[in-house]
Amino acid sequence: MTVRTRDGLATAERIVVKVGSSSISGEAAWRIPMLVDALAAAHARGAEIVLVSSGAIASGIPFLSLDARPTDLATQQAAAAVGQNILVYRYQEALRPFGIVAGQVLLTTGDLDNPTSRSNARRAVERMLGLRVLPIVNENDTVATQEIRFGDNDRLAALVAQLVQADALVLLSDIESLYTKPPTDPSAEPIDVIAAGADLSGLQFGATVVNSVGTGGAATKVSAARLAAASGIGVLVTSADLVAQALQGDEIGTWFEPAVTGS
Repeated sequence: MTVRTRDGLATAERIVVKVGSSSISGEAAWRIPMLVDALAAAHARGAEIVLVSSGAIASGIPFLSLDARPTDLATQQAAAAVGQNILVYRYQEALRPFGIVAGQVLLTTGDLDNPTSRSNARRAVERMLGLRVLPIVNENDTVATQEIRFGDNDRLAALVAQLVQADALVLLSDIESLYTKPPTDPSAEPIDVIAAGADLSGLQFGATVVNSVGTGGAATKVSAARLAAASGIGVLVTSADLVAQALQGDEIGTWFEPAVTGS
């Protein structure tokens, strides 16, 4: 059942959670067990969880003896191939004490645009959820060259939420909520709720930010949240450090109300 308000996350049956590279890679890798603890708690109450996780390239960089994120496509692809293995291993190790098995799903937005591959992806994920496996979705950086150059796992998470007809989508960020202006502006105010179809032209979410380990920013999250909300999926944007509270339905973050769809 679609979650209409953020407190409904506490009882939602199917939730897609997205986490970015900067939250779980490099020195931030300590967050993986914390994230898994929250996901496992929701899983234990019977919820079906799909995790969309960035971080393959960032996780692979140290194993290639690179000092920074590579700029050439071939090295990015090599880092992604190595890092995806490391990333899923870290998740599985964190999941092991809970008796939860992870399943890797690598997609491109092109896969979801193609009716045949879209159907195949949905069938595979549905079967994993039926087997109580936790699907871990990432963009397939080794082949999706456009995704590497302009990759946006926030959008991929919204598309996955649509694919599996999730009750809610949680986009984890580096800040607790979205603001009316960049958080560094003293006049910026946190946004509690964004109504379906609301006019956001007066707000300043900023441009996409590319840092040393990933891509993203408030603007990409707003775009992805509105995409999901327009299809009837409620979306919470909040900090990765607050994932447990988010899945408990606490009054945190910015909630995008879902549009009313169908009859």
